[in-house]
Amino acid sequence: MKIYNLVFSPIEVNTYILVDDSGDCAIIDCGCYDKQEYERLEDFIKDKSINPVLLLNTHCHLDHVFGNRFVLEKYGLRTFSSEFDEMNRKNASQHAMFFGLTMDNPPEPAGFIADNQMVTFGTTELVALHVPGHTSGSLAFYSEKNNCVFTGDALFAGSIGRTDLPDGDYDTLIGSIRNKLFVLPPSTIVYPGHGNETTIEREMNSNPYFT
Repeated sequence: MKIYNLVFSPIEVNTYILVDDSGDCAIIDCGCYDKQEYERLEDFIKDKSINPVLLLNTHCHLDHVFGNRFVLEKYGLRTFSSEFDEMNRKNASQHAMFFGLTMDNPPEPAGFIADNQMVTFGTTELVALHVPGHTSGSLAFYSEKNNCVFTGDALFAGSIGRTDLPDGDYDTLIGSIRNKLFVLPPSTIVYPGHGNETTIEREMNSNPYFT
């Protein structure tokens, strides 16, 4: 599996494009915000000659769902996310106003993903890990074969997701990271929703929220 990262929107969200050996690809947290960014994503997909077949959301805060409607209109894909994050999806357009941004309501999801559920595209397998705390429905997507995990806004390099927004809870997030992410192999590469990649080992040893 090849992993690409495109950074989108004024909130600078990491949009990950996972490309299977078959040429099929999954998009995690499509954050493209405007026409220019839609075209950037479309051009990237054309240039790589890849076929989008799956759209995933780690959670449904506005910056992570900005591009969901574009992906539906362009590629016919609705997202898969957690049922526990529906409140955030339904309120995303209202939340955007607090940031001085505008957006249409994100489309309804294709379905919901539960803890430990396997998600597949091509020959690639991802395991969904429920990591609540940043939001009630936050998910991480773990690939054992590729030794990596996509953590959304649960865990960052040197930090954790904020918990002062509606639906957030600090103690829950700390527990989620300890019990769901820090049990992964130490060498696991962490691809967060914002900022640079890191590893489980590095965060266990140096993240100030755990040392």
